[in-house]
Amino acid sequence: MEKQINTSDIHSKNLLPLIAAATALRKMEILKALIVETKLRKLPFKKIYEALLQNYLFTGYPSALLSLKILKEKYPNKNLPTTADMNLYHFRKRGEANCKKVYGNKFEKLISNVKNFSPDMAEWLVLEGYGKVLGRKGLSLKERELCIVATLAALKFEDQLYSHINGAFRAKATIEEIQSVIESLTLIGNKNLSDFGLRVLSRYKKEKGMHTERIPLKKIIRS
Repeated sequence: MEKQINTSDIHSKNLLPLIAAATALRKMEILKALIVETKLRKLPFKKIYEALLQNYLFTGYPSALLSLKILKEKYPNKNLPTTADMNLYHFRKRGEANCKKVYGNKFEKLISNVKNFSPDMAEWLVLEGYGKVLGRKGLSLKERELCIVATLAALKFEDQLYSHINGAFRAKATIEEIQSVIESLTLIGNKNLSDFGLRVLSRYKKEKGMHTERIPLKKIIRS
């Protein structure tokens, strides 16, 4: 049985990341409760839709299809966004720009490294990931990256989490905001979810020469 959560205690800024993480962990009853809470707080439907839609990059189509179906059940009368123009040139251009925002001068090295084991994946990373999906309107790049941080911390993908912590930081998220998202995972699972993410965040701060003092847990609670 899934643990019950007190959604009213969650900081509004952490609701979307927690929705993404709950989906990744297949905690569908928690997902339903979080969606209900977003309605109560009047978060835009489009933001929730985009947070769930982009998750297919990290959790696969089955997870995304199920979560989006649940969202529709909770918002039965909402008009869904129209399908974006499938312009591959536009996706590539947008994808390169977004990928460079996240990886900076390490963009070329990233693409080269991925090409070493999969030229297809290197192409899809730019075209599909950062172009078609993460370049969509509805969420800022910062919001998208914080959702990804929550998902990857929940799934315990260390290298990718490290990269997207950096991505969130480069997208103007503060270290405090990133830590708050990771800490909030304790609200939907056991403590080891946040412990894993905090270890990766600690390594990131150490390697970037940042102050390593931990921010008090109370920062994740709704204000």
